[in-house]
Amino acid sequence: MKSKSLFVKLLRLRRDFGMFWGLISGFIYMTLVFIGGIVGYMWIEGWNLLNSFYMVVITLSTVGFMEVLPLSDQGRFFTSILILGGVGGFAYLIGAFSQLLVEGRLQAILGRRRMQKTIGKLKNHIIVCGYGRIGAIVTKEVMDEGLEIVVIESNPELIAQMEAAGIACIEGDATSDETLKLAGLQNAKTLIAALSDEAANVYVTLIARQSNVKVNIIARGNDTASISRLEFAGADRVVLPHTIGGIRMAQSVLRPTVTNFLDIAMRGKIDLQMEELFVTDSSELVGLDLIESKIRPRFNLIIIAIRKGNGEMVFNPGPKEVIEAGDTLLTVGKLSDLSAISKIL
Repeated sequence: MKSKSLFVKLLRLRRDFGMFWGLISGFIYMTLVFIGGIVGYMWIEGWNLLNSFYMVVITLSTVGFMEVLPLSDQGRFFTSILILGGVGGFAYLIGAFSQLLVEGRLQAILGRRRMQKTIGKLKNHIIVCGYGRIGAIVTKEVMDEGLEIVVIESNPELIAQMEAAGIACIEGDATSDETLKLAGLQNAKTLIAALSDEAANVYVTLIARQSNVKVNIIARGNDTASISRLEFAGADRVVLPHTIGGIRMAQSVLRPTVTNFLDIAMRGKIDLQMEELFVTDSSELVGLDLIESKIRPRFNLIIIAIRKGNGEMVFNPGPKEVIEAGDTLLTVGKLSDLSAISKIL
């Protein structure tokens, strides 16, 4: 168990130091060889610390100076081992340093190739176009939920930030068919057009809808006039960040307690979450009303609304409201309870 624990610790260190691990491990090895050489000469030959230190220095540096004092047969054998170990250690250090220089230049190219291969294997992922203020928040929230995401961004500095953070990203123009194809649009579940330029969002929406008629498209708009344009281009939903921000600030003044409660709940500061639960054809809840389903006593969940299969919203549904296949239950409860009810859906 101890050896396994040590091996795990070494793996963690290697992961934490990344490309510098070879250089660090080389220095550690040479330090141990140096200390081992000093101790060896003091023990085998009986030399003092200074003579042993000097002998190790001239031996490992291979300068060719004569021995400090005559060596015994055991001392000569030890010196031979020290030379082999020291030269090998120096060669490893030089190789690690050279590799570090090479990787410093090629890492970006090789890393992007590996990332592109990873992106090519994704299915039902989310594509975010733009990593500005809105796109960065969207990316963080999606990743916090554990979902696969690919970000398209043209700014090299933002690309470098995402690569350092381990975010799958593609450098390029989101309005390009080829860039969207590289992001795996054909296999994507959702595309979020979060570019600051509304015209660009319209163009991205048009291309995405033509390339994949099934993809769910959420587009960013600047004002209410942009809703119709983006929906006409093919967006399933249009979000107005400035409008939402203004309403939220007003509600913070008019209804501060409600706003604070929603803010705490949505940010996960308490064990409470709002979730959408889709009812499948095989669910045991199909055909039952809310009382018969016993969702409240069995799972300690509150149904605050039901979105019917035809898109109709039933707010604050009554006890006799029947659950049908294709319904989406808007539910509030603890995360553990939400996980439990998902098993019967």
